[in-house]
Amino acid sequence: MTTAGSVLRGAARGQRRDVVAASLLVAAHQLSEAAVPVVVGVVIDLAVSTGDAAALLRWLAAVAGVFVVLATSAYFGYWLLVRAEKRAAHAIRLDVAGRVLHPAGGAPCRSGELVSLAGSDADRAGLVCAAVVVAIAALSALAGGAVVLISASVLLGLVVLAGVPLVLVASRLLARPLVGRAEAEQATLAAATGVATDVVTGLRVIKGIGAERAAGETYRLASRRALAARLAAVRFEGGYTAATGVITGLFLVVVAWVGGRLALDGTISVGELVAGVGLAQFLIGPLERLTAVGPLLAGARGSAQRVAALLAAPPAVHAGAGTLPADPPGALRVRDLDVAAGEHVGVVALSPADAAALVDVLARDVDGAPVLDGTDLAGVDLEEARRAVLVARHDATLFEGTVAANTGTDPAALAAAAADEVIDALPGGLDAELTERGRTLSGGQRQRLVLARALAADAPVLVLHDPTTAVDAATEHRIADGVARLRAGRTTLLVTTSPALLARCGRVLLVQDGAVVATGTHADLVADERYRAAVLS
Repeated sequence: MTTAGSVLRGAARGQRRDVVAASLLVAAHQLSEAAVPVVVGVVIDLAVSTGDAAALLRWLAAVAGVFVVLATSAYFGYWLLVRAEKRAAHAIRLDVAGRVLHPAGGAPCRSGELVSLAGSDADRAGLVCAAVVVAIAALSALAGGAVVLISASVLLGLVVLAGVPLVLVASRLLARPLVGRAEAEQATLAAATGVATDVVTGLRVIKGIGAERAAGETYRLASRRALAARLAAVRFEGGYTAATGVITGLFLVVVAWVGGRLALDGTISVGELVAGVGLAQFLIGPLERLTAVGPLLAGARGSAQRVAALLAAPPAVHAGAGTLPADPPGALRVRDLDVAAGEHVGVVALSPADAAALVDVLARDVDGAPVLDGTDLAGVDLEEARRAVLVARHDATLFEGTVAANTGTDPAALAAAAADEVIDALPGGLDAELTERGRTLSGGQRQRLVLARALAADAPVLVLHDPTTAVDAATEHRIADGVARLRAGRTTLLVTTSPALLARCGRVLLVQDGAVVATGTHADLVADERYRAAVLS
């Protein structure tokens, strides 16, 4: 089962080489920093106190060597740390994208929340690598300092060894509430991002119905909730930092007091006293970094829990591993809807929900019972099933790139969709560059390009869902003729209420509450009041 812990462990294991190398190098940097006061203490005891100039030069060279190791290990160690952190975040981002884009995955949350998961949540979860490296380096520095202090005084070393675990336990207990706060903060941020995405995506519709103020207020409320959650998290982080600062300060006061007493008693030398005081001051850094690991892990764990919830969500559709012939005849059955191979059939649903449900089942976006040429598609590989039964939705997306990359170059498909007119009007024609989602095009232009792409696929079974809702009447009639002509002999379902499209169908099915309640040609069904209300009103 995917959990926050497994997400974080996987992120760290995936970058284990960089994490191990960074840990060793950053630990070397920390130990080199700890060595500075020690070497200075040795210089005082062996060189300054004795007046030995040669010894002084040798130990000054040793100090310079320590600084060379310190600088080199810091440069490469922190570079590897950042690389591991970014690569771990990218790996989590790929997992999120793979879960959403997987044929059976579906999207169990809003698009804006998915953006947040693949963005800030992935970045935060990737910080687990930094937490591991920082913790190992800080512990190494503390252990090195303790060894030096024990060599000078067992009592002083034991004070350090006993105090560090107490500081760590106290920090961990204080960090627990931060996990919940971090998760709540990310959840409200994701919700605000989701609202913003919805507003931007539906901006035309919002302006069309004059709902700008309502949309703005909705986002404002979501944004305020996100701000309130962030401020609450910051208050907790501030309290945590203050509390751990007090604990760390008290610990260092004890270390300094014990060292001072030992120096006064003559138990340790002047150089050892300098080293002890220097180490006591140095220990502030590792202890602060060690206590900072708590909030770091809290934020990473909070985001990892959200990522884990997405990755652990059950698939939207269950499928088998069966295959289909390369070009099946195309006889289709779903519920009580039967279509013979090669038929050109219209489907009129009295409820938009019925139309959407049928399209979802045929697209294998939800579990249903579609049967193709006697083969239950539930036992067929999803990509195979979707290759054989291609569903082109009315809101299908165009991608950034050239027109040709989006639609192909099949002149017959372009003409049947009346997309050739769109291409002729664009500077560059098929080489014209489209923006994201084709936003620079009108709704009708986008719809025709999307239809041309679906027709060019030449699928054994093609399902078109309202392919002409954004085009004018003349263009709609041209498309109806073009689709019927191009798809002659190939199974085609038109889920629509367009009279122009339905008139070219050999048979039309009227669907109510998921069941076929009437069948016949368009001319036959016009006498049915329900059909007339749906199609001609």
